[in-house]
This record gives sequence, C-alpha cells and structure tokens, in this order.
Amino acid sequence: MSTAGTLYGVGIGPGDPELITVKAYRLIRECAVVAYPKKRMGGKSYAHEIVELYIDPAEKEMLGLVFPMTKDPAVLEREWNKTVAACWEALSQGKDVAFVTEGDPNLYSTFIHLARLMRELHPEVPIVSVPGISSVLGAAAALELPLADGDQQVGIIPATDDREAMRRAIENHDTIVFIKVAKVLDLILDVLDEMELGGRASVITKVTSPYEMVWQDARTLRGQELEYLSLMVVSK
Repeated sequence: MSTAGTLYGVGIGPGDPELITVKAYRLIRECAVVAYPKKRMGGKSYAHEIVELYIDPAEKEMLGLVFPMTKDPAVLEREWNKTVAACWEALSQGKDVAFVTEGDPNLYSTFIHLARLMRELHPEVPIVSVPGISSVLGAAAALELPLADGDQQVGIIPATDDREAMRRAIENHDTIVFIKVAKVLDLILDVLDEMELGGRASVITKVTSPYEMVWQDARTLRGQELEYLSLMVVSK
C-alpha cells in the first residue's frame, strides 16, 4: 500500500526574498513538487518570483494553481476541486508538495481552504504548515511603528463597506491594520475623519517588495486607485 506524500503550506514572506525562513528554504529545496499561486493573465506572483530565486525550476515539478476570484458557489466548488485534484495527483504518488504562499499560510491565505478541502477529500494526506512573516509585520517594520506594546490591543481587519463595523474596529483597538483596503479607502478615511483620527493612518502597497510604496499620511490618497495588495495601519 502506497503512502501519500505530505502537503506543506510554506509561508515565504510578504515580498522581500530575504524574508524567508531557513525551514521554508529547506522544504522548497527538498520537496519534489513546488505548488504556487498562478495568475490567470500571465506574469508571476510574488510567491513564484521568490521561490525561483532559491530553486532551479527545471529540477522540480512546478505546479501552478489558479484560485477562483468569484463568489459563485458552483464555480468555487468546481475550481477548488480541480486544485485539490492537481495536488492529490502528486501526493498520491508519495511525492511531497510544498505549496508556497505569500505571508503566512494560516493568515488570510489560500492555503487555509486548500488544506481544509484536502482533509475532507483525502484525509490520509499529512498536512504541515510552516509559519511565514506576514505583510502586517512587514508594514510595522516599514513604518517603524510598533503594533502593540504592554496592554495595547491590535486588530487585523479585512476592510469592507460596512461603515459601522469599521468604526467599531477602530474604537475597540489601539492599533488597526486594515487589509484589502483599496476598494473602500475613501470610506475608511471618512470614518477616521469623523473620529478625528484622519492623521493617524498610513498606507503601504506591496510591502517589503521591490515595488513597495509608502504613504505616511493616508489622507493624501483620497480619490485615488490603489493596488490590490495595499493595507492601512491606524495607530491611535
């Protein structure tokens, strides 16, 4: 009876290729298969770019996985099943698969759902996650801003158009990191202005990567379009 390979969720940091752990480095070199998020429209994801600095793709099975950007349940189920099946094809042959993900595999990562569905469909597959440095921590370093000290509380909040939920998040934490802030930037700025905190917010795009951009005063971005990989840090 063959033994299934191990599925590793490997966090490789927020963008700077040097922000990869020794363990992550070892695993992507040891695993027979390296899976990575693949862009539909071509071009390489951060994770793909970073991993290619540390391995020779010609010596690995490189498995590009496309993750559906939709809320249609039927499409989601179909595409996710395809993703799991692609990984299972290698795992069922006893090959270890390192799925590399930006940031940390257990913090707003595609690996979370991949691992959940793999456990459901193929419970015999061992699953291991390897922590990585998240964009939240990268932002704190870039801004030279402590996220929390002593008894202070920090919230990591997906930014939405729920105005009252965003207000409560700000009220209930000393520091708030709004991720995926691009689509609702002006709304968040309005809420901050109402709370007289407009000058306490900064925005970072593509943190720690070669394309990083920092705006110490988020108010200067009102009305502008931001990259998807943008976050806001509010420090009260």
